Amino acid sequence: MRNIDNAKVELEARRAEIDALEAAGADERATVTLDQQAIGRLARMDLLQRQQMAQETQRRRRLERARIEAALKRIAEDEYGWCAECGSRISDQRLTVDLTAHLCVDCAK
Repeated sequence: MRNIDNAKVELEARRAEIDALEAAGADERATVTLDQQAIGRLARMDLLQRQQMAQETQRRRRLERARIEAALKRIAEDEYGWCAECGSRISDQRLTVDLTAHLCVDCAK
């Protein structure tokens, strides 16, 4: 089985990275104030599109962070590496690809 201590270190590092990215991207997600006289229609559309993309990125990061928190909780409860559905061991290959996997390959289908 995959080294749980290494998995924990990797998960905590990714969580810290997500937190840093979230803090850095706050300005891009802020409400866009549109001065109709100062900028053109295409520039306004570009600003709104960038805002929407930043908000979607934030949503995805929050989902990933929630998966990381759940994996860290499973580590703390000595449940990491076991399928939440059938109770069988999750393969090391699957955990290498996705440290947050909570289902074995068969149950994930």
